Amino acid sequence: MNSYTFKTTINCMNCVRTVTPILNELDNIESWHVDTDNADKVLHVSLDDENVNAVIAAVKTSGFEIEQF
Repeated sequence: MNSYTFKTTINCMNCVRTVTPILNELDNIESWHVDTDNADKVLHVSLDDENVNAVIAAVKTSGFEIEQF
C-alpha cells in the first residue's frame, strides 16, 4: 500500500460529502480522509497502486483544487 498527501480546498464537511462518492468509486483507493482542521486541508490517501493522477482528477472533477505534497 502507498500513502500520499495532498493540499486541497476541501475545507468543510459539506465539501467532504461532495467528494466522498467520487473518491469512493476509485478502485485503487484503500482508504482516505481529509484533515479540514489543517490550514492546508490535507487529504491523506492510501492506494493499492501508484496512480495518484486518478485521485487528482477525481478531486478536480468534484470542483476542488488539489496538489501533491
